[in-house]
Amino acid sequence: MLKAIAFDLWETLITNPPEPSRGQERLRLALITEILREHGAERLEAAYRQTWRRCQELYWSEDRDVPCRRQIEHMLELLELDPRSFDEETLLALEEAYARPAIEILPFLVDGAKEVMSDLKSRGYRLGLISNTGRTPGSALRQVLGRLDLAPFLDAMVFSNEIGVCKPQRPIFESLRESLGVAYDEMLFVGDNLYVDVHGAQSCGMRGVHFIPAARGSAVAPSVDHGLEIVADAVIRDLRELPEIVRSLECGGLSHRFQSGS
Repeated sequence: MLKAIAFDLWETLITNPPEPSRGQERLRLALITEILREHGAERLEAAYRQTWRRCQELYWSEDRDVPCRRQIEHMLELLELDPRSFDEETLLALEEAYARPAIEILPFLVDGAKEVMSDLKSRGYRLGLISNTGRTPGSALRQVLGRLDLAPFLDAMVFSNEIGVCKPQRPIFESLRESLGVAYDEMLFVGDNLYVDVHGAQSCGMRGVHFIPAARGSAVAPSVDHGLEIVADAVIRDLRELPEIVRSLECGGLSHRFQSGS
């Protein structure tokens, strides 16, 4: 029996098109520059971009995550500044500057996100979320979800920077399962990434729905990712198709792999 439905965050419930994304970056760099002005951080933008590459090489490529504080320490090191030379107040200010832009310049809701979550919640399902976080930590994303009026629908939120691993690693799914108080075979997971979302969920015994955002066009979704043949339990191109998937499961399960538009 299906008891819980969980979602990926970025490009599934919210999206960051170029305009807000550029605005967030400009604000983050401006805030950090102001804090580090006395340290002569002229090379800040280059160090900022190198920090992303360093984190990708050291952590994200291995499905591990890195706290916001450690990202800042990497950036300071790339600026040839010793993180240990900064007092705690300054480091906390840098963390705030790093995390705050997505709260100040909100991402956009994906079409249908709020109405689908409201519908599923009204039908008694427990709703959860797992997000790989990147530069914006869970503490900030909770505020983002609150400002976008999605937080009230969610019974549990799990963020990779707080768990220490990213999807598709099992511990991050296990954290959500425990928080929701259900079994894996009682859960459905919806996400835009075939490997980290669908494969990650299915590897734990959950059903996985592959959501293909409209921005990616109408091409048939590839079934091979990371050398694996991944077959989603359903493929949708509009979140508002999700209730149909849920109804099919309520009636005894999907009799075939559901493809959007079929």
